[in-house]
Amino acid sequence: MNKAKVFKNGDSQAVRLPKEYRFQGKEVYIKKEGNNVILSPLDDIVDSFWISLQKFEPNTEIQRNQPSNIDDRSEI
Repeated sequence: MNKAKVFKNGDSQAVRLPKEYRFQGKEVYIKKEGNNVILSPLDDIVDSFWISLQKFEPNTEIQRNQPSNIDDRSEI
């Protein structure tokens, strides 16, 4: 497991990533799970969203039960 330096940048904390961990672009998504902080490239999140959508059957109809009788109510 590699190490990264943590330092203060103004009022924020920053992490200096080793060269092999560099991201493309200027922003990443950040998520905290317990004591772990996970950084994900913006493109990966969008790509995984589209991949997950492809797992659904196209033109899937949802079956729902509709009430057979609707209460007749008087107008206000």
